[in-house]
Amino acid sequence: MSLIPHLSEFFDGADVSHVTNLQELWSGYGSIARYRIDTNISDKSDAQYYANHSFFIIVKSIDPPRQQQHPRGWNSDRSHQRKLRSYQVESHWYQQWASLCNPQSRVPYCFGVMDVSESHQCILLEDLDSNGFDQRHNELTADQCLPCLRWLANFHAIFLRQNDDSSWTQQLWPQGSYWHLATRPDEWKAMAQSPLKRAAAHIDSALENSQFTTLIHGDAKVANFCFAADGQNVAAVDFQYVGAGCGIKDIVYFLGSCLSEKDCERHHSRLLDLYFLELSEALTRLQSDIDLKVLERDWRLRYPLAWADFQRFIVGWAPNHKKNHRFAQAMTQLALDQLTNHQYTKL
Repeated sequence: MSLIPHLSEFFDGADVSHVTNLQELWSGYGSIARYRIDTNISDKSDAQYYANHSFFIIVKSIDPPRQQQHPRGWNSDRSHQRKLRSYQVESHWYQQWASLCNPQSRVPYCFGVMDVSESHQCILLEDLDSNGFDQRHNELTADQCLPCLRWLANFHAIFLRQNDDSSWTQQLWPQGSYWHLATRPDEWKAMAQSPLKRAAAHIDSALENSQFTTLIHGDAKVANFCFAADGQNVAAVDFQYVGAGCGIKDIVYFLGSCLSEKDCERHHSRLLDLYFLELSEALTRLQSDIDLKVLERDWRLRYPLAWADFQRFIVGWAPNHKKNHRFAQAMTQLALDQLTNHQYTKL
């Protein structure tokens, strides 16, 4: 089905042309493509775009398949419903929450959400490539991680709360991240019996019972960051799993996505220090009354737990995955030892 007539109507009769397909969505649930919009309208609230009369947009087209085809064989109604919910969350994020982000936590502008049919919806986004964020990476050196850690620190600072339940997230995930235990019982069941499997619920509870909560991106891998040519500025995309949680979960997932096992072992401590330095600066700019020392102690203590939590997912989902390496296993064992020593009982 051509989206051009629908896009032309959405943009008040603009000339619309398809430029290129960018990628397919996971498990065949749609696609992402670039379109060009040519219009004479200039009196919109999106004036910074319409004033140019010609601009590019990214269309995230969600059109679920009739028959599921998960690349790793995890086809179930639970998986299907989780994906559908994730796109609902992303639509709500862009329409109701994204505008709260600042230039230090850059996200694409959302022109709106377009319903093509009852089951086919499109999220219409700013084309970050044409606005200076056209670089992508699959891996980074330790020094190259800093702009993403800065983005995460500023993002977490904006939404940071203390001693609050998850009801404030409204239509986002009450528990952010795609791997958390409540949505992954099938993967947990697939695990062989082990101390990690037995401790899974305790790990999940200790992570979620932090006295500080924020919105976490929930899928903060390096592939979801768009870099400027100078490598010093980034924007983030793909907010299907944004929701409430302990910010340290994003940090662990990000580091595991872009660093080799060797670099994780060598540099994770320094990079964690840099994250908290950036978080301190972000909270200062926002004039937050959060006690950073208490926050840092709370989240640092949960750092091994976050490694163990994601390791639990990997072991159940794809035990031969490259992320199941010795460093992640060592951090998991540290978390299990701390649980055994009751270091989390009073938190």
